[in-house]
Amino acid sequence: MESGIFQVQIPSSILTLVIGMVLVLGGLWVGQNINLLPIDASSNAPIYDELFKVLFTIGVILFVGIVGLLVFSLVRFRRRSGQLGDGIAIEGNLPLEIFWTAVPAIVVLFVGLYSYDIYDRMGGMVPLSHDHMSGAKTERVWGGISSGSVQSQGPINALPIDVTAMQFAFLFHYPDGDITSGELHVPADRPITLRMEAKDVIHAFWVPEFRLKQDVIPGQPTQLSFTPTRPGRYPIVCAELCGPYHGGMRSTVVVESPEDWDNWFTNNAKPPPAATESDNSPVTTA
Repeated sequence: MESGIFQVQIPSSILTLVIGMVLVLGGLWVGQNINLLPIDASSNAPIYDELFKVLFTIGVILFVGIVGLLVFSLVRFRRRSGQLGDGIAIEGNLPLEIFWTAVPAIVVLFVGLYSYDIYDRMGGMVPLSHDHMSGAKTERVWGGISSGSVQSQGPINALPIDVTAMQFAFLFHYPDGDITSGELHVPADRPITLRMEAKDVIHAFWVPEFRLKQDVIPGQPTQLSFTPTRPGRYPIVCAELCGPYHGGMRSTVVVESPEDWDNWFTNNAKPPPAATESDNSPVTTA
Protein backbone atom coordinates (compact mmCIF):
# COMPACT_ATOMS: atom_id res chain seq x y z
CA MET A 1 0.00 0.00 0.00
CA GLU A 2 1.31 3.34 -0.98
CA SER A 3 0.79 6.31 1.29
CA GLY A 4 0.98 9.86 0.11
CA ILE A 5 1.11 13.21 1.85
CA PHE A 6 -1.23 15.78 0.49
CA GLN A 7 -0.33 19.38 1.09
CA VAL A 8 -3.09 21.94 0.78
CA GLN A 9 -1.83 25.33 -0.29
CA ILE A 10 -4.01 28.10 1.17
CA PRO A 11 -4.31 31.02 -1.24
CA SER A 12 -2.49 34.10 0.06
CA SER A 13 -5.60 36.25 -0.44
CA ILE A 14 -7.69 34.02 1.86
CA LEU A 15 -4.90 33.87 4.44
CA THR A 16 -4.57 37.66 4.38
CA LEU A 17 -8.34 38.05 4.81
CA VAL A 18 -8.41 35.69 7.79
CA ILE A 19 -5.46 37.43 9.49
CA GLY A 20 -7.12 40.80 8.87
CA MET A 21 -10.39 39.63 10.43
CA VAL A 22 -8.53 38.28 13.47
CA LEU A 23 -6.70 41.60 13.85
CA VAL A 24 -9.91 43.63 13.61
CA LEU A 25 -11.85 41.42 16.04
CA GLY A 26 -8.91 41.35 18.47
CA GLY A 27 -8.53 45.13 18.29
CA LEU A 28 -12.25 45.63 18.90
CA TRP A 29 -12.14 43.36 21.94
CA VAL A 30 -9.10 45.15 23.39
CA GLY A 31 -10.60 48.59 22.74
CA GLN A 32 -13.89 47.73 24.42
CA ASN A 33 -12.60 45.69 27.37
CA ILE A 34 -9.30 47.27 28.42
CA ASN A 35 -9.72 50.68 30.02
CA LEU A 36 -6.58 52.77 30.54
CA LEU A 37 -8.39 55.93 31.61
CA PRO A 38 -9.16 57.10 35.16
CA ILE A 39 -12.75 56.92 36.35
CA ASP A 40 -15.20 59.32 34.75
CA ALA A 41 -16.55 62.00 37.07
CA SER A 42 -18.24 64.54 34.80
CA SER A 43 -20.84 64.62 32.05
CA ASN A 44 -18.05 65.25 29.51
CA ALA A 45 -16.16 62.07 30.29
CA PRO A 46 -18.36 59.40 28.64
CA ILE A 47 -18.38 61.37 25.38
CA TYR A 48 -14.61 61.72 25.35
CA ASP A 49 -14.16 58.06 26.31
CA GLU A 50 -16.04 57.01 23.16
CA LEU A 51 -13.35 58.68 21.06
CA PHE A 52 -10.55 57.16 23.13
CA LYS A 53 -11.94 53.64 22.66
CA VAL A 54 -12.10 54.11 18.89
CA LEU A 55 -8.55 55.49 18.71
CA PHE A 56 -7.27 52.77 21.05
CA THR A 57 -8.90 50.08 18.88
CA ILE A 58 -7.35 51.48 15.69
CA GLY A 59 -3.97 51.84 17.40
CA VAL A 60 -3.98 48.22 18.61
CA ILE A 61 -4.88 46.92 15.14
CA LEU A 62 -2.15 48.97 13.46
CA PHE A 63 0.49 48.18 16.09
CA VAL A 64 -0.08 44.42 16.13
CA GLY A 65 -0.44 44.26 12.35
CA ILE A 66 2.71 46.24 11.58
CA VAL A 67 4.85 44.49 14.22
CA GLY A 68 3.57 41.11 13.04
CA LEU A 69 4.40 41.97 9.43
CA LEU A 70 7.90 43.09 10.42
CA VAL A 71 8.57 39.88 12.37
CA PHE A 72 7.23 37.77 9.50
CA SER A 73 9.43 39.63 7.01
CA LEU A 74 12.53 39.22 9.19
CA VAL A 75 11.98 35.45 9.36
CA ARG A 76 10.61 34.78 5.88
CA PHE A 77 13.04 36.93 3.92
CA ARG A 78 16.16 36.52 6.05
CA ARG A 79 19.46 35.90 4.32
CA ARG A 80 20.10 32.17 3.85
CA SER A 81 23.42 30.52 4.45
CA GLY A 82 25.62 30.88 1.42
CA GLN A 83 23.45 33.64 -0.05
CA LEU A 84 25.27 36.69 -1.32
CA GLY A 85 23.82 40.12 -1.94
CA ASP A 86 20.42 41.49 -1.03
CA GLY A 87 18.36 39.16 -3.15
CA ILE A 88 16.10 39.93 -6.06
CA ALA A 89 14.61 43.43 -6.08
CA ILE A 90 10.81 43.27 -6.17
CA GLU A 91 8.94 46.30 -7.40
CA GLY A 92 5.91 47.39 -9.36
CA ASN A 93 3.16 45.80 -7.20
CA LEU A 94 0.39 48.26 -8.03
CA PRO A 95 -2.40 46.58 -5.97
CA LEU A 96 -0.18 46.62 -2.87
CA GLU A 97 0.72 50.29 -3.37
CA ILE A 98 -2.95 51.20 -3.75
CA PHE A 99 -3.79 49.21 -0.62
CA TRP A 100 -1.21 50.83 1.67
CA THR A 101 -2.19 54.26 0.36
CA ALA A 102 -5.98 53.83 0.53
CA VAL A 103 -6.18 52.21 3.98
CA PRO A 104 -4.31 54.98 5.88
CA ALA A 105 -6.29 57.61 3.96
CA ILE A 106 -9.60 56.01 4.96
CA VAL A 107 -8.47 55.63 8.59
CA VAL A 108 -7.33 59.28 8.82
CA LEU A 109 -10.56 60.52 7.20
CA PHE A 110 -12.69 58.45 9.58
CA VAL A 111 -10.76 59.59 12.67
CA GLY A 112 -11.01 63.22 11.56
CA LEU A 113 -14.77 63.12 10.99
CA TYR A 114 -15.44 61.18 14.18
CA SER A 115 -13.23 63.51 16.24
CA TYR A 116 -15.11 66.50 14.83
CA ASP A 117 -18.41 64.92 15.87
CA ILE A 118 -17.13 64.26 19.42
CA TYR A 119 -15.74 67.79 19.68
CA ASP A 120 -19.08 69.21 18.58
CA ARG A 121 -21.01 67.06 21.08
CA MET A 122 -18.74 68.29 23.86
CA GLY A 123 -19.57 71.86 22.87
CA GLY A 124 -16.32 72.77 21.17
CA MET A 125 -18.02 74.16 18.06
CA VAL A 126 -20.19 76.60 20.00
CA PRO A 127 -19.11 80.17 19.11
CA LEU A 128 -16.71 81.82 21.54
CA SER A 129 -19.44 84.26 22.51
CA HIS A 130 -21.32 81.37 24.08
CA ASP A 131 -20.57 79.05 26.91
CA HIS A 132 -20.00 75.38 26.09
CA MET A 133 -21.85 72.96 28.28
CA SER A 134 -20.96 69.52 26.94
CA GLY A 135 -22.97 70.18 23.81
CA ALA A 136 -26.13 71.12 25.68
CA LYS A 137 -28.29 73.93 24.37
CA THR A 138 -28.54 76.28 27.32
CA GLU A 139 -29.83 79.79 27.74
CA ARG A 140 -27.33 82.52 28.55
CA VAL A 141 -28.16 85.35 30.88
CA TRP A 142 -26.33 88.67 31.06
CA GLY A 143 -27.54 91.49 33.26
CA GLY A 144 -30.88 89.74 33.84
CA ILE A 145 -31.66 89.69 30.11
CA SER A 146 -31.49 86.60 27.94
CA SER A 147 -28.69 87.34 25.50
CA GLY A 148 -25.95 85.99 23.28
CA SER A 149 -23.53 88.63 24.48
CA VAL A 150 -19.80 87.97 24.63
CA GLN A 151 -19.96 88.44 28.38
CA SER A 152 -22.29 85.50 28.99
CA GLN A 153 -22.83 84.19 32.48
CA GLY A 154 -23.15 80.48 31.72
CA PRO A 155 -26.09 78.11 32.04
CA ILE A 156 -29.07 78.99 34.19
CA ASN A 157 -28.75 77.60 37.75
CA ALA A 158 -24.98 77.21 37.29
CA LEU A 159 -22.78 77.78 40.32
CA PRO A 160 -20.36 80.63 39.47
CA ILE A 161 -16.82 80.31 40.81
CA ASP A 162 -13.88 82.63 40.15
CA VAL A 163 -10.58 80.83 39.61
CA THR A 164 -7.26 82.66 39.93
CA ALA A 165 -4.12 80.90 38.68
CA MET A 166 -0.77 82.19 39.83
CA GLN A 167 2.73 80.91 40.44
CA PHE A 168 2.25 78.33 41.91
CA ALA A 169 -1.31 77.84 43.18
CA PHE A 170 -4.99 77.94 42.31
CA LEU A 171 -7.38 80.09 44.34
CA PHE A 172 -11.16 79.63 44.19
CA HIS A 173 -13.60 82.37 45.13
CA TYR A 174 -17.36 81.90 45.53
CA PRO A 175 -19.02 85.29 44.94
CA ASP A 176 -22.34 84.24 46.46
CA GLY A 177 -20.87 83.48 49.89
CA ASP A 178 -17.66 85.50 49.59
CA ILE A 179 -15.66 82.30 50.21
CA THR A 180 -12.01 81.98 49.20
CA SER A 181 -10.56 78.49 49.25
CA GLY A 182 -7.49 76.59 48.12
CA GLU A 183 -9.71 73.63 47.20
CA LEU A 184 -12.55 73.58 44.72
CA HIS A 185 -15.76 72.34 46.38
CA VAL A 186 -18.66 71.62 44.02
CA PRO A 187 -22.01 69.82 44.33
CA ALA A 188 -22.66 66.76 42.20
CA ASP A 189 -25.09 66.95 39.27
CA ARG A 190 -25.17 70.74 39.18
CA PRO A 191 -23.68 72.85 36.36
CA ILE A 192 -20.53 74.71 37.38
CA THR A 193 -19.20 77.80 35.61
CA LEU A 194 -15.56 78.66 36.23
CA ARG A 195 -14.46 82.19 35.39
CA MET A 196 -10.68 81.87 35.19
CA GLU A 197 -7.85 84.35 34.98
CA ALA A 198 -4.07 84.15 35.30
CA LYS A 199 -2.06 86.70 37.24
CA ASP A 200 1.40 86.13 35.73
CA VAL A 201 2.08 83.48 33.07
CA ILE A 202 0.06 80.89 31.15
CA HIS A 203 -1.33 78.11 33.33
CA ALA A 204 -3.72 75.25 32.60
CA PHE A 205 -6.62 73.87 34.60
CA TRP A 206 -6.64 70.07 34.13
CA VAL A 207 -8.79 67.49 35.90
CA PRO A 208 -8.16 64.05 34.31
CA GLU A 209 -11.31 62.51 35.80
CA PHE A 210 -13.42 65.27 34.25
CA ARG A 211 -11.63 64.96 30.87
CA LEU A 212 -11.21 68.74 30.96
CA LYS A 213 -8.13 70.83 30.25
CA GLN A 214 -8.30 74.57 29.73
CA ASP A 215 -5.45 77.03 29.31
CA VAL A 216 -5.62 80.13 31.50
CA ILE A 217 -3.93 83.08 29.78
CA PRO A 218 -2.99 86.44 31.38
CA GLY A 219 -5.20 89.27 30.23
CA GLN A 220 -7.74 86.92 28.64
CA PRO A 221 -10.61 85.91 30.96
CA THR A 222 -11.68 82.35 30.23
CA GLN A 223 -14.95 80.62 31.05
CA LEU A 224 -15.35 76.87 31.41
CA SER A 225 -18.52 74.97 32.32
CA PHE A 226 -18.97 71.37 33.35
CA THR A 227 -21.24 69.15 35.43
CA PRO A 228 -19.59 66.85 38.01
CA THR A 229 -21.35 63.52 38.42
CA ARG A 230 -19.36 61.35 40.84
CA PRO A 231 -18.66 62.41 44.47
CA GLY A 232 -15.03 62.14 45.46
CA ARG A 233 -11.70 63.98 45.57
CA TYR A 234 -9.86 64.51 42.28
CA PRO A 235 -6.54 66.21 41.52
CA ILE A 236 -6.32 69.56 39.75
CA VAL A 237 -3.07 69.83 37.82
CA CYS A 238 -1.43 72.74 36.05
CA ALA A 239 -0.60 71.28 32.62
CA GLU A 240 1.39 74.23 31.23
CA LEU A 241 5.03 74.78 32.16
CA CYS A 242 4.78 77.90 34.32
CA GLY A 243 8.06 78.11 36.20
CA PRO A 244 10.54 76.20 38.39
CA TYR A 245 7.84 74.88 40.76
CA HIS A 246 5.37 73.96 38.01
CA GLY A 247 5.33 70.32 39.15
CA GLY A 248 4.01 71.35 42.56
CA MET A 249 1.16 73.52 41.26
CA ARG A 250 -1.70 71.25 42.22
CA SER A 251 -4.98 71.44 44.04
CA THR A 252 -8.04 69.26 44.62
CA VAL A 253 -11.63 69.37 43.44
CA VAL A 254 -14.02 67.93 46.02
CA VAL A 255 -17.29 66.73 44.52
CA GLU A 256 -19.90 66.37 47.26
CA SER A 257 -23.55 65.45 47.46
CA PRO A 258 -25.85 68.50 47.33
CA GLU A 259 -26.59 68.17 51.07
CA ASP A 260 -22.90 67.94 52.06
CA TRP A 261 -22.01 70.86 49.79
CA ASP A 262 -24.80 72.99 51.31
CA ASN A 263 -23.36 72.28 54.76
CA TRP A 264 -19.84 73.20 53.61
CA PHE A 265 -21.12 76.41 51.99
CA THR A 266 -23.15 77.38 55.07
CA ASN A 267 -20.22 76.79 57.42
CA ASN A 268 -17.78 78.82 55.31
CA ALA A 269 -19.92 81.61 53.88
CA LYS A 270 -19.40 85.03 55.37
CA PRO A 271 -22.48 86.67 56.89
CA PRO A 272 -23.92 89.59 54.95
CA PRO A 273 -22.70 92.99 56.15
CA ALA A 274 -24.71 94.35 59.05
CA ALA A 275 -27.21 97.04 58.20
CA THR A 276 -26.06 100.56 59.09
CA GLU A 277 -27.78 102.61 61.77
CA SER A 278 -29.33 104.89 59.20
CA ASP A 279 -30.85 101.89 57.46
CA ASN A 280 -32.42 100.77 60.74
CA SER A 281 -33.77 104.18 61.77
CA PRO A 282 -37.57 104.37 61.89
CA VAL A 283 -39.34 106.21 59.13
CA THR A 284 -41.36 109.17 60.37
CA THR A 285 -44.21 110.75 58.58
CA ALA A 286 -45.33 114.32 58.75
